Amino acid sequence: MVAFTLFHVALSLVGIVAGFVVAFDMLNSRASDGWTSVFLSTTVATSATGFLFPFHHLMPSHIVGLISLAVLSTAIIARYPCRLAGHWRGVYAACAVLSLYLNVFVLIAQAFAKIPFLRAAEPNQPNLSFILSQSVTLVAFAALGISAVLCFRPRPKAPDASI
Repeated sequence: MVAFTLFHVALSLVGIVAGFVVAFDMLNSRASDGWTSVFLSTTVATSATGFLFPFHHLMPSHIVGLISLAVLSTAIIARYPCRLAGHWRGVYAACAVLSLYLNVFVLIAQAFAKIPFLRAAEPNQPNLSFILSQSVTLVAFAALGISAVLCFRPRPKAPDASI
């Protein structure tokens, strides 16, 4: 189980790094096929492998995983079959940033659950540090998502040289 956990965490970290590259590319109205492929595939794999850990009842992590897979499915449809045409460009940008946010949300939750000094900060009460970090992350990703939707525009076509 340790090797599988490390694999799952590695997928997640690669997905987060690639997701930030994709998000910042969108802010510059670029779409990198390579980084997008890495981001989408590792983020789908992260969500899917989360269901392979032993469990006896539905947990919040499963709900986040299901939401992530639904959002990722929409992003994949917008990016590939719909080729970012028309409103699909904004749908893709919003879904890509939302799926990145969900991955970072889980990273923060796991950090507070697994890293001893974070877990020990406030052991017997709702963790104010956790709530504050998740709130700041939510606001930052909302701003990133809105910016990505507004900035991720098609490149203007080059003028026709035959005229």
